Amino acid sequence: MEAAIAEKLGEVEPTARVNDARILRKLDIRLIPMLAVLYLMSFLDRGNIGNAKIEGLAEDLHMTGSQYALTLTVFFLTYAFAEVPSNLMLKCLKPSIWLPSIMVAWGTITTLMGIVESFNGLLVARLFLGLTEGGLYPGVIYYTTIWYSRKHAQFRNALFFSAASIAGAFSGLLAFAINKMDGIGNLAGWRWIFIIEGIATVVIAVMSFFLIYDSPEEASFLTDDEKNWVYDQLSRDGPIAQRNEKFRWKFVTAAFTDWQVLVAMFMNLSLISPIYAISLFLPTIINNLGYTSTDAQLLTIPIYISAAITAVVVAWYSDRHLSRSPFLFVLYGVIIVGYLITMAGAAADIPGLTYAGVFIVACGLYTAFPCNVTWISNNLAGSYKRAVGLAIHVGFGNLGGAMVSNFYRSQDSPKFLLGHGLSLMLVLIGLVAVVILRLGYQHCNRKRDELGYTQGTLSPEEIESLGDKAPTYRYIL
Repeated sequence: MEAAIAEKLGEVEPTARVNDARILRKLDIRLIPMLAVLYLMSFLDRGNIGNAKIEGLAEDLHMTGSQYALTLTVFFLTYAFAEVPSNLMLKCLKPSIWLPSIMVAWGTITTLMGIVESFNGLLVARLFLGLTEGGLYPGVIYYTTIWYSRKHAQFRNALFFSAASIAGAFSGLLAFAINKMDGIGNLAGWRWIFIIEGIATVVIAVMSFFLIYDSPEEASFLTDDEKNWVYDQLSRDGPIAQRNEKFRWKFVTAAFTDWQVLVAMFMNLSLISPIYAISLFLPTIINNLGYTSTDAQLLTIPIYISAAITAVVVAWYSDRHLSRSPFLFVLYGVIIVGYLITMAGAAADIPGLTYAGVFIVACGLYTAFPCNVTWISNNLAGSYKRAVGLAIHVGFGNLGGAMVSNFYRSQDSPKFLLGHGLSLMLVLIGLVAVVILRLGYQHCNRKRDELGYTQGTLSPEEIESLGDKAPTYRYIL
């Protein structure tokens, strides 16, 4: 995957024979829909257990509240564990092979969840589901960095991440429709939710073997001039677009010890944890407000649709101004206000107010998350370091899914004040991480400006070896 970049970087000359907007549209049309569908299926298959629960899963398998929470927890443990090894595998194999392969695996496991007969069977299935799904999101984020420059990144990340929002909407809609199959084949409706969505995942995975392009050089839909433009845009970002970098363990160590990765992990934790809480418990929360299970499924749809639209609009402005932290500050404020409204509504037994608060929280979370992951991907240079750093960033955040699985306890129903309060605490921790990152990046940029290094001061090889630590490199704020 990096070999093509190796041949192009340093040799590219900007050309006036191409239209920038036209090339970006071509990339968006060929890449983003496929990535969005992959992530949509991923989000569906990890979150559909929440829909299955209110359709009778726990009762049929004779599960207690703590056992259901455990099935959610173990998924995130293996999910987080898989992310760094998976991104290293992505670097060794072609994206068109690795990403569809793990998708076939988790689609098969999702299908088999529809025939489990006990809590133990469901628990084992969720363990392996996490192990196979773990590599998709960090892999896709890394994959976009070999196509889009830093100034074009967040809008594209928001487009495919919004598939998660749409998945949330479809999850409720599909569960509502699929549950009508209750009794067919002597299977309960909740079983059909797993079976149909799992089979759909496998079918899409097989198609994606032929629809994922491995690099700009292999993109048949681009002319030579357009390929040159893509490589030129990447090279302008500096060492973020690497030459034929060979694997060394020092790149892995550099990612694990970089201050920005360590701080950013808490920012990611603060966002992905509440997102998982919403995806896993939103139907239950709405159901416990007094709505029927059918209405609860349908009432999730406007929340996710609004969140997707908001995420794309904000991402467009963020890319236009090449700015991340100011948008994150505002979005964290929106999330905090949303949680306060949610808790006030729950405490006062006002279902409408609680629903409004969750609505605001979801819009803030699903908008902030693409900004958060784009910000760290923008500021990691060196292809192996970037791949590992993104996996660490996303993986640590996904451990939050294991925590929130136990935040919303059955004994706290229907108010769930403990769960909302703990989620709010994580958001406040994340806001502190954003402040630290912003100040740290400002300090590094200021020091490098004072040193006054220019591109000609260091050789390309020296710049590459230093990655984002090169004195010529500037962090995005």
